[in-house]
Amino acid sequence: MSRIHVTTTINGEAAEFLCDAGETLLDVLRDRLGLTGSKEGCGTGDCGACSVVLDGRLVCACLVLGAEAEGRTVGTIEGMTTGEALHPLQRKFLEHAALQCGICTPGFLVAAKALLERTPDPTEEEARYWLAGNLCRCTGYDKIIRAVLDAAAEMREAH
Repeated sequence: MSRIHVTTTINGEAAEFLCDAGETLLDVLRDRLGLTGSKEGCGTGDCGACSVVLDGRLVCACLVLGAEAEGRTVGTIEGMTTGEALHPLQRKFLEHAALQCGICTPGFLVAAKALLERTPDPTEEEARYWLAGNLCRCTGYDKIIRAVLDAAAEMREAH
């Protein structure tokens, strides 16, 4: 089987890779590019652990073929930080103890960042609705929602 050559942008950097026609974007990110932050929780798009942003749209990387990244822009958990500084969402997840095992955390962070870029001042209901596609089996959702709302407030104050 021949491989497909893909040229894309990942976290603001040009990237190229070869992939099989049926290989998922999640597999490419983890196995070919070494970006292991996105996790496979279910492989069916039900848990959100592999959430990435593709051309500004939140998607489950397990449901997107690697070849579909051709000419597109991908944002992963690895792209959240600026240098050594944590993103406000990452800091608030730590402060609010909004994580335990860590499998779901990257997906929640990527999804929450996408929410705050779209809706800088979300209500609790909006945050819960937006993050409903991300499942957590350890922490529960209250700490996660509190962390997201606290980060939103901090980010608004900074602007």
